[in-house]
Amino acid sequence: MSEQNTAVAEAGVGEKAGFSLYFDRRMLRILLLGIISGFPWVLIGTALTLWLKEDGLSRSTIGWAGLIFGVYALNWMWAPLVDRIRIPVLTDRIGHRKSWIITMQVLILTALVLWSLINPVDNLKMVIFIGLVIAISSATQDITIDALRIEQIGEGESASMAAGAAVAVVGWWTGFKLGGMIALVVADYFQGQGVANYWQYTFIFLAGLIVFCNIALLMIPEVSSLARQQAQLADQQKLGSAVPLPGFASWFASTILSPMTSFFRKNGVSIGIAILSFIFLFKIGEAFMGKMSIVFYKELGFSKSDIAIYSKTLGWITTVIFTLIGGWFAMRAGSLKALFIAGIAMAATNVMFSIMAWSGKSELLFAVSVVLDDVAAAFATVAFVAFISRLVDRTYTATQYALLASIGTLGRTLLASSSGEIVDWLDGDWGTFFIITALMVIPSLILLWFIRNKVVFENSLPASNDTDTMKS
Repeated sequence: MSEQNTAVAEAGVGEKAGFSLYFDRRMLRILLLGIISGFPWVLIGTALTLWLKEDGLSRSTIGWAGLIFGVYALNWMWAPLVDRIRIPVLTDRIGHRKSWIITMQVLILTALVLWSLINPVDNLKMVIFIGLVIAISSATQDITIDALRIEQIGEGESASMAAGAAVAVVGWWTGFKLGGMIALVVADYFQGQGVANYWQYTFIFLAGLIVFCNIALLMIPEVSSLARQQAQLADQQKLGSAVPLPGFASWFASTILSPMTSFFRKNGVSIGIAILSFIFLFKIGEAFMGKMSIVFYKELGFSKSDIAIYSKTLGWITTVIFTLIGGWFAMRAGSLKALFIAGIAMAATNVMFSIMAWSGKSELLFAVSVVLDDVAAAFATVAFVAFISRLVDRTYTATQYALLASIGTLGRTLLASSSGEIVDWLDGDWGTFFIITALMVIPSLILLWFIRNKVVFENSLPASNDTDTMKS
């Protein structure tokens, strides 16, 4: 190993890994980025759903409106353009990443103002179209929010990257949960004051919160994009020398292909495919269970209030606390070890739901199962985010992170959509269903064991030289 690589490795190993990292000023910036990322889900989830419901639209209409969330699984398709295209004027003034975030926030603000002028009963198609604009803008800003978050942490700071992943997850849930609470309280206040179009006034209030977040966003420093542009240009020239193309075609080909070739060039084709397969498969069991969990609770005899208390309120508190603890664990043990332990924990908690199914209705068992499931999910999420955050090449931060995250989302959405079919095929045998979901983690853990000493993180060091090594 070269002296330079040795120094980087020692920086990762010797970094102080503890709860004190959560008090690093960079974590406050990452928390803000997480909040900005989570807040639009309040608009197209909580607010839009209740607005349509309270204006008398049917459940089926509201359900179909939820299809706009599908754009979040597709943002990798335009991520390369976000990585390369500069926003005129803004990029030079505030930086490449922040200029994209601000631009998308302006689109969201405009959409909220338009919503405030529309009656959904008379203009349902326009309301849904504006919701789609918000979803696309949100999914696009997520591309660059994740890139800016990763770039707040220096290369080789593995513990800080794990802490940042935990704080980002907490920030997202804060933006979604607390933002949703604010939206509901404000709408309820305007309704109580006798305001006829109380949701429209609520959207104006929420627009003010977005402006406040944008002001805070401008305080976040951004690293110069010059080195990244030079590296991207060098890759474009290499591709152009290998496959002669006209100027624009060369730029477009390098924009789309270079992030992909960079990933496989760094890890090798076989290891690269193994990494992508692991990302696709890791949280499938959790997704299968999550898709059917509410249905299971209802069939077991729990009321909506029971589900709200145990699954939502208690689950939110548990998620935040154990996300931070999970981040601390990932700092100390490394993201690979954390992923392996989290995978086993997810399988074990799914078995807990089998016990629930076979034991019958029990509030105590319900509470214990939900808490343990949220603990495992929190550990898994923060370890997963830290893992893919460290995989990306900083020449193509936005593109590679969006692509890796989308592969994970695709695995959860594509395969888990058949969860109801499996329960029906089992004639409602929930206990066996949850055992099957527990077994689904095994292929991903086998892949994780296979790549444990071979994966190359963003500092270009194999895992065998990193704190993440899992001893054979």
